[in-house]
Amino acid sequence: MTTYVYLSLIPEALIASMLPPDDFGLYYAIGSAKRSRGQAIFFSVDRNKLSGDDFPLANVDTRCVAHSDGRPKSSLYLSIYRVLERVPREALTALHLATDDGRVLTVEPKQFVPDGEDRAHLYQEFCPVTPRIVSHLNPAEFAEFITRAERDVHVPRIAFAELTLGNLKNDPDHHDIDNLPYPNIGHLRDCLRELSKAPHKASKTVLRQMTQEVLFRTIRNGVFVGDPTGISAFPLPSRDALEREYRAWWRSAQSTFGH
Repeated sequence: MTTYVYLSLIPEALIASMLPPDDFGLYYAIGSAKRSRGQAIFFSVDRNKLSGDDFPLANVDTRCVAHSDGRPKSSLYLSIYRVLERVPREALTALHLATDDGRVLTVEPKQFVPDGEDRAHLYQEFCPVTPRIVSHLNPAEFAEFITRAERDVHVPRIAFAELTLGNLKNDPDHHDIDNLPYPNIGHLRDCLRELSKAPHKASKTVLRQMTQEVLFRTIRNGVFVGDPTGISAFPLPSRDALEREYRAWWRSAQSTFGH
C-alpha cells in the first residue's frame, strides 16, 4: 500500500499516511478522539525531494503500516517544528483544502502570473506566522519582501493566501462592502486608508494572528508559498468552475462561517 507524505499548515507538521488525499482530508477535518473538527490546509509532498538529514524518512514504510485489524494508518507525524522551511518548494506537488465536513478540493501548482491591477491586497499568512496583512505588493513581491534576509524581521519561507477585498480594494471608503465576512470592517478600512496614504509603506498589519478559520470562499486567487528564490502558486478554480465542477466542495465552503 502507498505511503503518502503531507505538509500540514494548520498546525505545521510533516505527516506520513496510508490515506490518499481525499481520505486524509476527511480524516484530518472531521477529526477523531484526538482532534477537534475543523478545516484543513495541506500539501502533497514528493518525499524523494526531501532530505533524510532533515526528516526521519529511512524507516517511514516500516513505521507507517496498517493496524492489526487491517485499517490503514491514518497519520504518522514526522516533524512538527520549522517544517515549511525544510521542505523544498519543488517538493509540493498539490494543495488540498478540506472543509470542516471533510470535502476536499485539490489544486495543482501553476506558474504565477501577476494580474497587473494597481490595487490593495489582503493576505492571510498561514505558516510559520499567522498575521493578516494589507499590502501594495502583489503575491510574488510580498513573498520576496517578507522573506528578505536583509530585513530585521523576516521568515525563511512563507505560506499565505490572498483574500478578497471586494470594493475596498481600490476605495477603502466604498459604501458597498459586498458582504465581506471579516471581523471589524472599520479597522480594515482604517488600515487600507493608512496604506493608501503611504505609497512607500509595503504593508500594514490588520490582525496580529488568526482568530478564526479562514473562509475558503474568501480566497481571491489562490494559496502561495514563497521565499527569496521565487514563488509557488496554487490558484483556485474560477467561480464558474467551482459552481459547475466542484459543486459539493463549493457548497460546503459557502456554508462555513468560521469560529
